[in-house]
Amino acid sequence: MAEGNLAHILPPSWKEDVARWYAEDTPSFDWAGYVVGEEEQEAILWGKSGGVVAGVPFFEEIFRYAGCSVEWILPEGSVIPSNTKTKVAIVRGKARHLLLGERVALNTLARCSGIATISRKFSDLARESGWKGVVAGTRKTTPGFRLVEKYGMLVGGVDPHRHDLSSMVMLKDNHIWATGSITAAVKSVRRVAGFSLLVNVECQNVEEADEAIAAGANIVMLDNIVGEELHSAAKTLKDKWRGKKDFLIETSGGIVEGGLVARLGPDIDIMSTSAVHQSCPHVDFSLKIQPK
Repeated sequence: MAEGNLAHILPPSWKEDVARWYAEDTPSFDWAGYVVGEEEQEAILWGKSGGVVAGVPFFEEIFRYAGCSVEWILPEGSVIPSNTKTKVAIVRGKARHLLLGERVALNTLARCSGIATISRKFSDLARESGWKGVVAGTRKTTPGFRLVEKYGMLVGGVDPHRHDLSSMVMLKDNHIWATGSITAAVKSVRRVAGFSLLVNVECQNVEEADEAIAAGANIVMLDNIVGEELHSAAKTLKDKWRGKKDFLIETSGGIVEGGLVARLGPDIDIMSTSAVHQSCPHVDFSLKIQPK
């Protein structure tokens, strides 16, 4: 089966964000728009640094809002070569409309592409090591920009993890401390979360993970546990509960590119990291109107 268009999973409401982005960037008069007028023009979108193209639906909608059209030369998911200037798309419209949308569109595309680029790198490193598990992002996203950032992870081949507090249940240390115990927290949330939501419990050691599994957790996150301690704990848990309970083991906390492979192992099912979207470099794009 051919892969579908990732833009099809976006909720209908996301386009409302475009109006807010424009309101932020042009809250009153567009003074410079007075200078260029409304002559029909073509502008070339150039990729100036290596990376994965991501954010196509957002870029298109930003310019559609301004009455412009976009013709893509490189489709979403394509790799822009490093150390070369690459033509990525052609944008057509009235001069002032092209410039009105320029910065909003470039910022969105650059951020989304940067996340896709790092996500692709992390995913490739995991696969090259022979690991079969899931590389995932986190919920540590920019307020108001989560959809774009999660979309970039998907384009780059990384699982976006839970999207919000209403998605998967995650019981972290503060939930446990406020409730009194892992068992009490899992039991309490199961009363309201029902059968359709997975429960993920953050654990600081193998004893906490063991309690979480016994209480009915679907996923145990071994947080900030590294090296032999991590892999020994994961093996111990899998061996003890094999044939009795079905659960996944997630490793998380402080994972960066250089330490990624060391966190992977046969008993680790999920590796989640914020490094694919926090502080990642953007892909450099520019938009240039063609001289007549």
